[in-house]
Amino acid sequence: MGTSSADVAVLVSPAAGRGRGAALAVEVLAAFREAGFSPELLPATSAAEAERQVAAAVAAGTRAVVAVGGDGTQHAALQAVAGTPIPLAPVPAGTGNDLVLALGIPREPLAAARAAAADLRAGTTRIVDAGRTGQRWWATVLCCGFDSPVTDRANRLRWPRGRRRYDVAVLAELARLRPRELTLVLDGESRTLPVTMVAVGNTAWYGGGMKICPGADPTDGLFDVTVVGATTRRELIRTRPRLASGTHVDHPSVSVIRAARVELSSPGVTTCADGEPVAALPAVAECVQGAFRVVGTRR
Repeated sequence: MGTSSADVAVLVSPAAGRGRGAALAVEVLAAFREAGFSPELLPATSAAEAERQVAAAVAAGTRAVVAVGGDGTQHAALQAVAGTPIPLAPVPAGTGNDLVLALGIPREPLAAARAAAADLRAGTTRIVDAGRTGQRWWATVLCCGFDSPVTDRANRLRWPRGRRRYDVAVLAELARLRPRELTLVLDGESRTLPVTMVAVGNTAWYGGGMKICPGADPTDGLFDVTVVGATTRRELIRTRPRLASGTHVDHPSVSVIRAARVELSSPGVTTCADGEPVAALPAVAECVQGAFRVVGTRR
Protein backbone atom coordinates (compact mmCIF):
# COMPACT_ATOMS: atom_id res chain seq x y z
CA MET A 1 0.00 0.00 0.00
CA GLY A 2 1.63 3.29 -1.06
CA THR A 3 1.67 6.61 0.69
CA SER A 4 -0.65 8.18 -1.91
CA SER A 5 -3.64 6.96 0.12
CA ALA A 6 -4.21 6.28 3.82
CA ASP A 7 -1.70 3.66 4.89
CA VAL A 8 -1.67 4.01 8.69
CA ALA A 9 -4.78 3.77 10.87
CA VAL A 10 -4.72 6.00 13.97
CA LEU A 11 -7.09 5.11 16.80
CA VAL A 12 -7.37 7.77 19.50
CA SER A 13 -9.20 7.26 22.78
CA PRO A 14 -11.65 10.14 23.30
CA ALA A 15 -10.53 10.26 26.94
CA ALA A 16 -6.81 10.14 26.12
CA GLY A 17 -4.66 12.56 28.08
CA ARG A 18 -7.60 13.66 30.27
CA GLY A 19 -9.45 15.07 27.32
CA ARG A 20 -6.37 15.98 25.24
CA GLY A 21 -7.32 13.32 22.71
CA ALA A 22 -8.10 15.79 19.91
CA ALA A 23 -4.82 17.70 20.35
CA LEU A 24 -2.85 14.46 20.60
CA ALA A 25 -4.48 13.20 17.42
CA VAL A 26 -3.26 16.26 15.52
CA GLU A 27 0.29 15.80 16.83
CA VAL A 28 0.41 12.06 16.10
CA LEU A 29 -1.02 12.47 12.60
CA ALA A 30 1.58 15.17 11.91
CA ALA A 31 4.42 12.91 13.12
CA PHE A 32 3.42 10.19 10.66
CA ARG A 33 2.97 12.65 7.80
CA GLU A 34 6.44 14.04 8.46
CA ALA A 35 7.77 10.48 8.16
CA GLY A 36 6.16 10.08 4.73
CA PHE A 37 2.96 8.26 5.65
CA SER A 38 -0.68 9.10 4.96
CA PRO A 39 -2.39 8.43 8.28
CA GLU A 40 -6.15 8.16 8.72
CA LEU A 41 -7.91 8.97 11.99
CA LEU A 42 -10.47 6.39 13.13
CA PRO A 43 -13.40 8.30 14.66
CA ALA A 44 -14.41 5.71 17.28
CA THR A 45 -16.34 6.94 20.31
CA SER A 46 -16.71 3.59 22.09
CA ALA A 47 -14.67 0.41 22.58
CA ALA A 48 -17.03 -1.57 20.34
CA GLU A 49 -16.74 1.04 17.56
CA ALA A 50 -12.96 1.07 17.97
CA GLU A 51 -12.74 -2.69 17.49
CA ARG A 52 -14.96 -2.59 14.40
CA GLN A 53 -13.03 0.27 12.82
CA VAL A 54 -9.62 -1.26 13.50
CA ALA A 55 -10.79 -4.59 12.09
CA ALA A 56 -11.97 -2.81 8.93
CA ALA A 57 -8.63 -0.99 8.60
CA VAL A 58 -6.68 -4.23 8.96
CA ALA A 59 -8.92 -5.96 6.42
CA ALA A 60 -8.33 -3.05 4.00
CA GLY A 61 -4.58 -3.53 4.21
CA THR A 62 -3.34 -0.80 6.53
CA ARG A 63 0.40 -0.98 7.21
CA ALA A 64 -0.01 -0.39 10.97
CA VAL A 65 -2.51 0.44 13.68
CA VAL A 66 -1.46 3.33 15.90
CA ALA A 67 -3.33 3.19 19.23
CA VAL A 68 -3.26 6.49 21.12
CA GLY A 69 -4.52 6.00 24.66
CA GLY A 70 -4.13 3.71 27.64
CA ASP A 71 -4.20 -0.06 27.97
CA GLY A 72 -7.90 -0.17 27.08
CA THR A 73 -7.14 1.42 23.71
CA GLN A 74 -4.29 -1.05 23.10
CA HIS A 75 -6.68 -3.86 24.06
CA ALA A 76 -9.24 -2.72 21.47
CA ALA A 77 -6.61 -2.51 18.72
CA LEU A 78 -5.12 -5.87 19.68
CA GLN A 79 -8.36 -7.68 18.83
CA ALA A 80 -7.74 -6.92 15.14
CA VAL A 81 -3.95 -7.06 14.81
CA ALA A 82 -3.31 -10.26 16.79
CA GLY A 83 -2.62 -13.17 14.50
CA THR A 84 -1.84 -10.87 11.55
CA PRO A 85 1.40 -9.36 10.23
CA ILE A 86 0.00 -5.83 10.82
CA PRO A 87 1.95 -4.21 13.69
CA LEU A 88 0.55 -2.29 16.64
CA ALA A 89 2.09 1.10 17.43
CA PRO A 90 1.18 1.95 21.04
CA VAL A 91 1.26 5.67 21.86
CA PRO A 92 0.81 6.24 25.62
CA ALA A 93 -1.88 8.75 26.48
CA GLY A 94 -4.04 7.07 29.10
CA THR A 95 -4.17 6.63 32.85
CA GLY A 96 -2.65 3.14 32.72
CA ASN A 97 0.13 2.53 30.20
CA ASP A 98 1.35 -0.87 31.35
CA LEU A 99 1.95 -2.35 27.88
CA VAL A 100 4.08 0.66 26.96
CA LEU A 101 6.06 0.23 30.17
CA ALA A 102 6.58 -3.49 29.54
CA LEU A 103 7.77 -3.05 25.95
CA GLY A 104 10.08 -0.09 26.53
CA ILE A 105 8.10 2.32 24.36
CA PRO A 106 8.82 6.04 24.95
CA ARG A 107 6.52 7.44 27.63
CA GLU A 108 6.01 10.77 25.85
CA PRO A 109 3.28 10.42 23.18
CA LEU A 110 4.99 12.31 20.36
CA ALA A 111 8.30 10.50 20.96
CA ALA A 112 6.43 7.17 20.82
CA ALA A 113 4.73 8.16 17.56
CA ARG A 114 8.05 9.15 15.97
CA ALA A 115 9.72 5.93 17.15
CA ALA A 116 6.88 3.89 15.64
CA ALA A 117 7.07 5.79 12.35
CA ALA A 118 10.84 5.25 12.18
CA ASP A 119 10.39 1.50 12.73
CA LEU A 120 7.73 1.36 10.03
CA ARG A 121 9.96 3.12 7.53
CA ALA A 122 12.81 0.73 8.37
CA GLY A 123 10.58 -2.35 8.32
CA THR A 124 11.57 -3.16 11.90
CA THR A 125 9.07 -4.94 14.16
CA ARG A 126 9.23 -6.80 17.45
CA ILE A 127 7.24 -10.03 17.78
CA VAL A 128 5.61 -10.63 21.17
CA ASP A 129 3.24 -13.07 22.83
CA ALA A 130 -0.38 -12.45 23.79
CA GLY A 131 -2.91 -14.15 26.01
CA ARG A 132 -6.16 -15.49 24.63
CA THR A 133 -9.28 -16.17 26.66
CA GLY A 134 -12.22 -17.35 24.59
CA GLN A 135 -12.32 -14.99 21.61
CA ARG A 136 -10.56 -12.14 23.47
CA TRP A 137 -6.90 -11.31 23.08
CA TRP A 138 -4.99 -9.51 25.84
CA ALA A 139 -1.43 -8.24 26.13
CA THR A 140 -0.54 -7.58 29.77
CA VAL A 141 -2.10 -9.30 32.81
CA LEU A 142 -5.32 -11.21 33.40
CA CYS A 143 -6.47 -11.10 37.02
CA CYS A 144 -9.27 -12.51 39.13
CA GLY A 145 -10.20 -12.51 42.80
CA PHE A 146 -9.79 -9.35 44.85
CA ASP A 147 -8.31 -7.35 41.98
CA SER A 148 -11.25 -7.85 39.60
CA PRO A 149 -13.66 -5.64 41.59
CA VAL A 150 -10.75 -3.28 42.28
CA THR A 151 -10.13 -2.91 38.54
CA ASP A 152 -13.83 -2.41 37.88
CA ARG A 153 -14.05 0.31 40.54
CA ALA A 154 -10.83 1.97 39.34
CA ASN A 155 -12.20 2.12 35.79
CA ARG A 156 -15.24 4.02 37.10
CA LEU A 157 -13.17 6.56 39.01
CA ARG A 158 -12.20 9.81 37.29
CA TRP A 159 -9.69 10.83 39.93
CA PRO A 160 -6.86 10.40 40.88
CA ARG A 161 -4.69 9.30 37.95
CA GLY A 162 -2.43 6.28 37.44
CA ARG A 163 -1.66 3.87 40.27
CA ARG A 164 -3.20 6.18 42.88
CA ARG A 165 -6.60 5.48 41.33
CA TYR A 166 -6.08 1.78 41.99
CA ASP A 167 -4.97 2.53 45.55
CA VAL A 168 -8.24 4.38 46.16
CA ALA A 169 -10.18 1.46 44.67
CA VAL A 170 -8.29 -1.00 46.89
CA LEU A 171 -9.24 0.90 50.03
CA ALA A 172 -12.87 0.99 48.93
CA GLU A 173 -12.97 -2.76 48.25
CA LEU A 174 -11.07 -3.93 51.34
CA ALA A 175 -14.27 -4.19 53.38
CA ARG A 176 -15.42 -6.98 51.06
CA LEU A 177 -12.13 -8.87 51.17
CA ARG A 178 -12.47 -12.61 51.66
CA PRO A 179 -10.44 -15.49 50.22
CA ARG A 180 -12.22 -17.59 47.60
CA GLU A 181 -11.70 -21.23 46.80
CA LEU A 182 -10.36 -21.47 43.29
CA THR A 183 -9.32 -24.39 41.11
CA LEU A 184 -6.25 -23.77 38.99
CA VAL A 185 -5.15 -26.13 36.25
CA LEU A 186 -1.66 -25.17 35.08
CA ASP A 187 -0.51 -27.07 31.98
CA GLY A 188 -2.71 -29.97 33.09
CA GLU A 189 -1.74 -29.97 36.78
CA SER A 190 -4.74 -29.19 38.99
CA ARG A 191 -4.85 -27.65 42.44
CA THR A 192 -7.70 -26.22 44.51
CA LEU A 193 -6.83 -23.64 47.14
CA PRO A 194 -8.11 -20.52 48.91
CA VAL A 195 -6.82 -17.40 47.14
CA THR A 196 -7.05 -13.67 47.57
CA MET A 197 -6.18 -13.10 43.92
CA VAL A 198 -4.53 -14.68 40.89
CA ALA A 199 -2.65 -12.72 38.23
CA VAL A 200 -1.76 -14.39 34.92
CA GLY A 201 1.05 -12.30 33.47
CA ASN A 202 2.16 -12.07 29.87
CA THR A 203 4.02 -8.93 30.95
CA ALA A 204 5.10 -7.75 34.39
CA TRP A 205 2.95 -4.67 35.05
CA TYR A 206 -0.71 -3.91 35.62
CA GLY A 207 -2.85 -1.37 37.46
CA GLY A 208 -0.90 1.66 36.29
CA GLY A 209 2.62 0.46 37.02
CA MET A 210 2.35 -2.27 39.67
CA LYS A 211 4.84 -5.08 39.02
CA ILE A 212 2.51 -7.98 39.84
CA CYS A 213 4.36 -10.59 37.73
CA PRO A 214 7.97 -9.33 37.92
CA GLY A 215 9.56 -12.19 35.97
CA ALA A 216 7.06 -12.25 33.09
CA ASP A 217 8.65 -12.18 29.63
CA PRO A 218 6.32 -11.50 26.67
CA THR A 219 8.56 -13.45 24.29
CA ASP A 220 9.03 -16.81 26.10
CA GLY A 221 5.71 -18.50 25.29
CA LEU A 222 4.80 -18.77 28.98
CA PHE A 223 2.72 -16.90 31.53
CA ASP A 224 3.98 -16.07 35.00
CA VAL A 225 1.06 -16.93 37.30
CA THR A 226 1.21 -15.03 40.60
CA VAL A 227 -1.01 -16.61 43.23
CA VAL A 228 -1.76 -14.69 46.43
CA GLY A 229 -3.11 -17.15 48.99
CA ALA A 230 -5.50 -16.46 51.85
CA THR A 231 -4.50 -13.30 53.68
CA THR A 232 -5.88 -10.66 56.02
CA ARG A 233 -6.80 -7.05 55.25
CA ARG A 234 -3.89 -5.83 57.34
CA GLU A 235 -1.39 -8.12 55.59
CA LEU A 236 -2.70 -7.14 52.17
CA ILE A 237 -2.30 -3.44 53.00
CA ARG A 238 1.24 -4.08 54.30
CA THR A 239 2.26 -6.13 51.26
CA ARG A 240 0.64 -4.09 48.49
CA PRO A 241 3.31 -1.32 48.39
CA ARG A 242 5.83 -4.04 47.48
CA LEU A 243 4.01 -4.44 44.15
CA ALA A 244 5.81 -1.37 42.84
CA SER A 245 9.15 -3.19 42.94
CA GLY A 246 7.89 -6.76 42.54
CA THR A 247 9.28 -7.88 45.91
CA HIS A 248 5.84 -9.15 47.00
CA VAL A 249 6.73 -12.49 45.38
CA ASP A 250 9.07 -13.14 48.34
CA HIS A 251 6.10 -13.11 50.75
CA PRO A 252 5.23 -16.59 52.14
CA SER A 253 1.60 -16.33 50.97
CA VAL A 254 2.66 -15.62 47.35
CA SER A 255 3.75 -18.20 44.81
CA VAL A 256 4.67 -17.90 41.12
CA ILE A 257 4.26 -20.70 38.61
CA ARG A 258 5.03 -20.61 34.88
CA ALA A 259 2.58 -22.19 32.47
CA ALA A 260 1.40 -21.83 28.87
CA ARG A 261 -2.23 -22.80 29.60
CA VAL A 262 -4.11 -21.71 32.71
CA GLU A 263 -7.61 -22.90 33.57
CA LEU A 264 -9.41 -21.01 36.34
CA SER A 265 -12.64 -22.02 38.02
CA SER A 266 -14.50 -20.39 40.91
CA PRO A 267 -18.23 -19.58 41.16
CA GLY A 268 -19.22 -15.94 40.91
CA VAL A 269 -15.78 -14.67 39.87
CA THR A 270 -14.98 -12.66 36.76
CA THR A 271 -11.65 -11.89 35.09
CA CYS A 272 -10.17 -8.65 33.82
CA ALA A 273 -7.24 -8.27 31.41
CA ASP A 274 -5.57 -5.08 30.19
CA GLY A 275 -7.89 -3.41 32.70
CA GLU A 276 -10.97 -4.59 30.77
CA PRO A 277 -13.60 -7.24 31.67
CA VAL A 278 -12.84 -10.42 29.73
CA ALA A 279 -14.79 -13.44 30.98
CA ALA A 280 -16.61 -15.00 33.90
CA LEU A 281 -15.09 -18.14 35.38
CA PRO A 282 -14.61 -20.90 34.46
CA ALA A 283 -12.20 -19.60 31.84
CA VAL A 284 -9.02 -20.66 30.07
CA ALA A 285 -6.04 -18.41 29.36
CA GLU A 286 -3.65 -19.59 26.66
CA CYS A 287 -0.30 -18.00 25.88
CA VAL A 288 0.01 -17.64 22.11
CA GLN A 289 3.68 -17.25 21.25
CA GLY A 290 4.49 -14.56 18.68
CA ALA A 291 0.84 -13.49 18.49
CA PHE A 292 1.42 -9.91 17.35
CA ARG A 293 3.98 -7.41 16.13
CA VAL A 294 4.89 -4.07 17.69
CA VAL A 295 6.73 -1.01 16.39
CA GLY A 296 8.33 1.79 18.40
CA THR A 297 9.96 -0.31 21.12
CA ARG A 298 13.43 0.20 22.53
CA ARG A 299 15.55 -2.92 22.11
